[in-house]
Amino acid sequence: MATTQKRDYYELLEVTRTVDEKGLKTAYRKLAMRFHPDQNPGDADAELKFKEVSEAYEVLRDPQKRAAYDRFGHAAFEGGMGRGNGAGFGTDFASAMSDIFDEFFGGARGPGGGGRGGRHRGSDLRYNLEISLEDAFKGKRVTINVPTSATCDVCTGSGARPGTEPVTCPTCQGAGRVRVSQGFFTLERTCVTCSGRGSVVRDPCTNCGGSGRVSKERELSVEIPKGIEDGTRIRLAGDGEAGVMGGPPGDLYIFLSIKPHDFFQREGADLYCRVPISMARAALGGSIEVPSIDGEKAKVKIPEATQTGRQFRLRGKGMPVLRSNQTGDMYIQVVVETPQKLTRRQRELLTEFEELSSNENHPESHGFFSRAREFFENLSQ
Repeated sequence: MATTQKRDYYELLEVTRTVDEKGLKTAYRKLAMRFHPDQNPGDADAELKFKEVSEAYEVLRDPQKRAAYDRFGHAAFEGGMGRGNGAGFGTDFASAMSDIFDEFFGGARGPGGGGRGGRHRGSDLRYNLEISLEDAFKGKRVTINVPTSATCDVCTGSGARPGTEPVTCPTCQGAGRVRVSQGFFTLERTCVTCSGRGSVVRDPCTNCGGSGRVSKERELSVEIPKGIEDGTRIRLAGDGEAGVMGGPPGDLYIFLSIKPHDFFQREGADLYCRVPISMARAALGGSIEVPSIDGEKAKVKIPEATQTGRQFRLRGKGMPVLRSNQTGDMYIQVVVETPQKLTRRQRELLTEFEELSSNENHPESHGFFSRAREFFENLSQ
């Protein structure tokens, strides 16, 4: 009877002989998922390939077996040497496959981690809170109302009518999981009878309907620290939904957003304010008063011949830095406003001013149009 020559284990797993443990595991997981019988129903070749790569991985993942294989090849395991029960599928192999099962079937544990007693951690909650820039500057304590699930006061979270208790689930015998056959494997999945709790309520509480939790609105006080930024998340431990069957509660996460401001734009701890000034003020100079985030007025000196876009820095007039004694700055950016809806007299004065103006009064426009004339002259030549 002819015998089939076994392929090299490293070749089967598509790795080099110097591969480390992590690379070996990654290669095996990839091939096991590709050739798993449940992914290839009725494909005998895929099933054979799956057995081969699994056998190769069982040997190479064990340092002693790998050393023997590297020295003697397949001869090191002739006669059953180095194998567990079941033609190469021993207890070590079953352990190695547990993470593969999780990827195929979404895990074998119930919600919250499963386990006896049915106590599961409550869900985390999210609350969106919008505050003003002034609140972020000063800090504030706000009161919020959060709809959530709280532990039932009547049954104290057990779900059973007072005087009774939940009983062990008859399907899983309290394990919260049941064994299910998948191809030639036996997997564990969440018990559908008790949803992984391990117990069922025969006589449910009339107040909560057997869930152990009731819906209610909680009033919470939240401290908003000075300097907090848009998008910051605040965690309130234990203020989420109540746990199942007396399990620990989840957490509440407050996501902060800051309303757009009428005057200021924020970048980190710095504030920016766009201030329009008249053409005359820009030309003659002077001073202006602008609001600051602390509610006071700040005076800014405008020099003669100020152009649009010029910035003035006011040190320490920005936002406080979160959990620090530092403070940002405020930047005033002036924009020269062109006058509108002119009276006849204003037109006359502006016309007279234009006639009296020289290139020195408008150096930028003079320079631009001079270069433009040269540009067209060069084109004509």
